[in-house]
Amino acid sequence: MAENGRKIITVNRRARFDYEISDVFEAGLALQGTEVKSLRQGHVNLKDAYGDVQNGEVYLMNAHIDPYEQGNRNNHEPERPRKLLLHKQEIRRLIGKTQERGLTLIPTRMYFAGGKAKVEIGLAKGKKTYDKRQDLKRRTADRDIERALRER
Repeated sequence: MAENGRKIITVNRRARFDYEISDVFEAGLALQGTEVKSLRQGHVNLKDAYGDVQNGEVYLMNAHIDPYEQGNRNNHEPERPRKLLLHKQEIRRLIGKTQERGLTLIPTRMYFAGGKAKVEIGLAKGKKTYDKRQDLKRRTADRDIERALRER
């Protein structure tokens, strides 16, 4: 799947369902060689992943990248924290918003752009259960309307 010169590796479908995402940032990833090879094969899971700010740096936590099949004993650890590469002013902005407003950093998708692995992270606020139910109702209503229009 390619979009605007980007080869999409994976999309975190739960992110938009569980969170209300306001701002989106593109960040590079500091990876090891076997991680890049595993990403090219599409062996990654962002379901439980989140961003964390530590010592003025942003890390991607709990992102599962499967060990490379042809890797040797120097293969990478599947769920190690991975440093996100952002500009200083972006990091300062993220620190301010996550601390004062109680927002969370959630990865929405991962892709290759210009041969480099990138992750799209969003500033998110958790949805309540009733918000999720309203979204489901709206989605099914829209689907029914589309179906009725097609049959007409």
